[in-house]
Amino acid sequence: MKILFISDVYFPRINGVSTSIRTFVEQMQGLGHEVHLIAPDYGIATQDESWIKRIPARSIYFDPEDKLMKYGEVLQRLPGLKREKYDIVHIHTPFVAHYVGLKLASELNVPCVETYHTFFEDYLHHYLPWIPKPMARGVARMISKRQCNAVDAIVAPSQPMLDVLRGYGVKVNAEVVPTGLQMESFKAADGKAFRQKYKIPLERPMLLYVGRVAFEKNIAFLLQMLKVLVQDVPDALLVITGEGPAEGSLHRLSQELGLAHNVKFIGYLDRELELNACYQAADVFVFSSKSETQGLVLLEAMAQGTPVVAIAELGTASILLDGQGALIAPDHVEGFSDKVKHLLMYPEERFELGIRARTYVLAKWTASIQAERMVQFYGSLINTRPVANGAYVSIAG
Repeated sequence: MKILFISDVYFPRINGVSTSIRTFVEQMQGLGHEVHLIAPDYGIATQDESWIKRIPARSIYFDPEDKLMKYGEVLQRLPGLKREKYDIVHIHTPFVAHYVGLKLASELNVPCVETYHTFFEDYLHHYLPWIPKPMARGVARMISKRQCNAVDAIVAPSQPMLDVLRGYGVKVNAEVVPTGLQMESFKAADGKAFRQKYKIPLERPMLLYVGRVAFEKNIAFLLQMLKVLVQDVPDALLVITGEGPAEGSLHRLSQELGLAHNVKFIGYLDRELELNACYQAADVFVFSSKSETQGLVLLEAMAQGTPVVAIAELGTASILLDGQGALIAPDHVEGFSDKVKHLLMYPEERFELGIRARTYVLAKWTASIQAERMVQFYGSLINTRPVANGAYVSIAG
């Protein structure tokens, strides 16, 4: 099978969409399929670009980390894309990629599928603060419904996310296919060396957040929870990795809460060289986002045997099973703090929960299982899609 991915984000831009794309591509290539990706040019050289078609892009004033691909530049590639004879187009983001992906699928006469990676209803108002929150939510629902119903099929990373889309009025064919973990996520790592590098004493209780430092991730909740926790565990340290638009706000909040010595921001980590060691170094992985369509970082932490304390809402509810590597926490700082304190106070229980975490992820969440499911879904779309006069006809139409 020959597959064309298209996305408004990819490495070196680090986020869950980039990780998901790379994971599926590597697995599909291993299964013998050919995958190409259309993605923005960030002006930074990256490795293994042979399968990527980089498109000139411009900056976005309110989100400098991202780039906006030029629609016309993509269409200039159309003659070459037609010669590739793709079997399917898979869109991964709802901006330029969505609209140009629809155009390409039509021109190439192939099915068009889109993964709904981001819960925009709980996202848009953070980046358009001048729009009232209820209005922003309504706009997000309307756009999501329209875009999802424009493609032949939708992939949702979790059943709760698909349920939300059905509630919007999304009617097209759909499948739940989460992103799985590559075996690299299970490789042994040196947590002690990580602590030494970042000057974190080996005996100090370390909590960890990994991910984009963005407002919708609800990281301020973790700081407020930490303020409660340090009353009983005064030397507790919350390590926050990643970067994003909320970083300045969180620095200020940590100062206001008197937590300057209990919070450490360390920026992005190299996924291949440091991320596993970071997970391994932590005593507890903490997560309070309520807008995740899946929550891949939870699985990455558990793959390293690090127990999780998290709010189980939307996509994370499809991952977390209480006692299977995680403790599900209530959505208030005192109850969340109690769960974390319990694990810090009882190291034997924490260790056993970490063992169950790794076992659970190995059994249910490997990337190979999910890639095979995605390829089967592609096949069902290609094989059942009506054909008229030798051309594909949209299932949705």
